[in-house]
Amino acid sequence: MTAPHDRPTAAELLEALHEWMERDLLPGVDGRLQFHTRVAINMVDIVRRELELGSDQEARHESVLASFGMNDDEELATAIRSGTFDSDLSAVLTRLLPVVEDKLRVANPRYLR
Repeated sequence: MTAPHDRPTAAELLEALHEWMERDLLPGVDGRLQFHTRVAINMVDIVRRELELGSDQEARHESVLASFGMNDDEELATAIRSGTFDSDLSAVLTRLLPVVEDKLRVANPRYLR
């Protein structure tokens, strides 16, 4: 989707930045600058994945919160800490697993393997 903006899209710009840093910048630096370049590449990849997956993940997250009768993460965390769901923690974990997996898909999908 490009509307209301023209091409390149945000995802295409991030991919171009990733490729430039990985192919052109990274081989020419070492030490601390190489480390920071690798960190920057990871940051670009995280933003790209968040743009690609974000709207579906947001809808799924809202659905999970609603399944608990909660409006936001803070409210859910408070309920969990207060013991509201202690009688069925395995069900809580099962319902929260897709949320955790979605976070990993953005932060570092390799952790899902």
